[in-house]
Amino acid sequence: MTQSNKPLRGIIPPMATPMSTPDTLDVEGLNRLIEHLIGGGVNGIFVLGTTGEAPSHSYELRQQLLEKACEFVNGRVPILVGITDTSAVEAVNFAKLAKNAGAYGLVCAPPFYFRPTQSELLEFMLHLADNVPLPLYVYNMPSLTNVAFAVDTTLKALEHPNIHGVKDSGGNMVYFHALRQALKGRKDKSLFIGPEEMLAEALLLGADGGVPGGGNACPGLYAELFKTATAGDLKKTVELQANIMALSKAIYSCGEYGSSFLKGVKCVLEELGVCKALPAAPLKPVSDAERRRISDAFAKLNFPPAWTGAAVAAK
Repeated sequence: MTQSNKPLRGIIPPMATPMSTPDTLDVEGLNRLIEHLIGGGVNGIFVLGTTGEAPSHSYELRQQLLEKACEFVNGRVPILVGITDTSAVEAVNFAKLAKNAGAYGLVCAPPFYFRPTQSELLEFMLHLADNVPLPLYVYNMPSLTNVAFAVDTTLKALEHPNIHGVKDSGGNMVYFHALRQALKGRKDKSLFIGPEEMLAEALLLGADGGVPGGGNACPGLYAELFKTATAGDLKKTVELQANIMALSKAIYSCGEYGSSFLKGVKCVLEELGVCKALPAAPLKPVSDAERRRISDAFAKLNFPPAWTGAAVAAK
């Protein structure tokens, strides 16, 4: 993918990672998933994000996934690559691999385990921006990293010419509004929303796009919502958002922990014939009872093939 100064926009799903065993990449499933996403009309693919279970994978598997994803996409859409790590050295090293593989850009959340101060976090991001060979995007994910990018920290980071935008998954609309207001008129920076339950609102208020986990299962639904929202069709956008909320309710409740959404997404991907419902170790797949419940709930949504990409997956 050729680099461009044009900011990213649209639906860029955080791609799930198909697994044939808890520590082995399902290469054929990966190819089907990529065709499923591109066939659904997405504007890019985010590899090794939260839905991709990046912290659970070995560096060897991450590199294999990166290289195969870039090979299968073959420049049809931009590929963003997660380089989040507790080590700045490893983050930079993986960024170089992403460049060599043909990725478009990089995404980094705060280093986890030892919580940095805001000044340390800013210094970390600026260090990465100076040393990685691709455009860098800030990833605010406080529920899993246990530290948030403060608005002021994010805006200072965005002053760096190699930091091109933000993916906000904090779920706080006050925070999102503050970023949106500060970036108003900045055509050189992109603002993405993570939680799909907030997607329509964010797009109507000026977000450049969304990074919805449910886009793995129903890429066409999210692609259509982006088109209607950016065209200003409020009635249709509200209708489509209602379908997204129904999808969220149907599949994002497999257990009591934060991995429930991931297990639900992978369960639906298996139902669609894309890849197995197997997560990375130490997580376990959905139980038989959960699978039946999700399958029944998803079937009752009766989404058209253009939304689910089922026709693409079946090829």
